[in-house]
Amino acid sequence: MDERRRHLSSSLGEALDASRVVVLHGPRQSGKSTLARRVAAERGGAYVTLDDDDVLAVALDDPHAFLRAFRPPMVIDEVQRAGDRLVRALKIAVDDGTNATGRFLLTGSSNFLTVPTISESLAGRAVILTLWPFSQAELRESAEQCPHNVVEQWFEDDVAPRRAASSGTSRTDYLAMTCVGGFPEVQRLSAAGRQRWFSAYAETVVSRDIAQLGDIRRAALLPLVLRLAAAQTSGELNVSRWADQLGADRGTVQSYLGWLRTVFLVHELPSWRRNRTARVVRRPKLHIADSGLAAGLLGLTEDAVASLNHPMTGPLLETFAVNEIIRLCAASEMPVSLHHYRDSSQHEVDLVIERSDGAVVAVEIKATSSPRADDLRNLTRFRDQLDAVEPGSLRAGVLLHTGANTLPQGDRLLSASLDTLWNPPR
Repeated sequence: MDERRRHLSSSLGEALDASRVVVLHGPRQSGKSTLARRVAAERGGAYVTLDDDDVLAVALDDPHAFLRAFRPPMVIDEVQRAGDRLVRALKIAVDDGTNATGRFLLTGSSNFLTVPTISESLAGRAVILTLWPFSQAELRESAEQCPHNVVEQWFEDDVAPRRAASSGTSRTDYLAMTCVGGFPEVQRLSAAGRQRWFSAYAETVVSRDIAQLGDIRRAALLPLVLRLAAAQTSGELNVSRWADQLGADRGTVQSYLGWLRTVFLVHELPSWRRNRTARVVRRPKLHIADSGLAAGLLGLTEDAVASLNHPMTGPLLETFAVNEIIRLCAASEMPVSLHHYRDSSQHEVDLVIERSDGAVVAVEIKATSSPRADDLRNLTRFRDQLDAVEPGSLRAGVLLHTGANTLPQGDRLLSASLDTLWNPPR
């Protein structure tokens, strides 16, 4: 598809201007190489990829000479393939006393901080950024448009007096977006073409990337863990139950989930709590990192999940919305952490976004196109509980739904069409 502006571009440029090394990691096929090539071209640097075995061999044979052979900024794609040998050489190269910025841009399809073959973190020398697949905002904006981040709005604006708005996006549209997801390569494929692409993608990442990084003793179990993760997306993670379902021991399942996190196929939302609030269940909530991948792994199309009683409609839509918010937060300069909440009485909130200063936004996600006042009850309860101990720390409680209307719902509460995530009020 045509090249689109990535919201992370500004942060990436600023990081290169301020740091000696920038690490850009994220899922395979999320667009890292395209963005890195553009940076190299714009800044007059060099681009090399370690997916080329010949280049990898040279890098491993004499990493110091390899790093000196290219002009900065030197972009090294799939840096995890060279492991510690190259990263240690990078550390020596940037500690030469010049303190020059923007010397190296490293990309990787594995989490730089958790790859076992890389023990050197480059702490104090590197800025680490994550590039996810396209957000809906990126897919819909022209190259000239300036990104407008609704999560930042929720923290800074009073949602209560906001004027009502109406959306032309239907429930069917949202479910189609959910089943496509954000990977660049699938945007123009048919449903059958997407199914083939997702199957091949999962096979490549599981059989190649993870196998290259670790000692996988039960390789045939990994695809089963991934498919179970897709079937359980947006659910609380119970590793013991998973182990029983898979006929494996708990330690193996926990280890393999760790590998899926390392290659950005899944991510977890830890349970949110403040010491003075109600006791909460501490299991994390698990999401597949792209809703299209989850649907593809399960063989589901938008026609299948359009059924009002399909069991995966709600979980897939929740994963879609959570991933959209994660992508907005990754491109924002506002430091936040993401969680889920469930108290001992089983009252839950799908997503709790906490800013570094303690301010909170709570988000509930419903597949309904006809939201009711009762759908806001958990947000109302969460607001009142938090106000009792830290008045005003909840900045907004937002119900996202597939209906047409965006309406204020009282004190800091908003019922909003899901497309407010990429088409927020200006």
